[in-house]
Amino acid sequence: MRIRLATPDELPLLQAVERAAGEPFRAVGMVEIADDEPPELGVLDTFRRAGRAWVVEENAGVVAYLVAEPVDGSLHIEQVSVHPDAARRGVGRALIAYAQEYANEHGLDALTLTTFTEVPWNAPYYERLGFTVLGEAELTPGLRKVRAHEGELGLDRWPRVCMRKPLTD
Repeated sequence: MRIRLATPDELPLLQAVERAAGEPFRAVGMVEIADDEPPELGVLDTFRRAGRAWVVEENAGVVAYLVAEPVDGSLHIEQVSVHPDAARRGVGRALIAYAQEYANEHGLDALTLTTFTEVPWNAPYYERLGFTVLGEAELTPGLRKVRAHEGELGLDRWPRVCMRKPLTD
């Protein structure tokens, strides 16, 4: 497994990984999430040009990706997707560890993300990785903005939370 910055020509592969990673949501009654379109190429390229679009390459193919951006002194994981064929092998964990190293190197104090509470590979998974749920009063202005945008997209149809993992050197 090799983690590295995505290249411009790989951005469509990130979209394909996202579509495949969405399929398991059908089994938990979240068809709209499974059918949701991945980020547009221009959005993915913005993360790539900022140096925050990482892929996992295995056997000369991209099997996962993570995009992130600084939000209020933390590195906010905007999306992490693992192709189902590469699931349950530590690929997501490795990507999050890579993002944590990036955050440490850039003086950020935590990782944050938003996720579904009742999906086994979402909030329960992140809890196992050391993330904790933030209460409403703990949300920073930037995280409130992220959550408001997600609400506009209809993601609040299902229980959803912000989570945070403090970083150590």
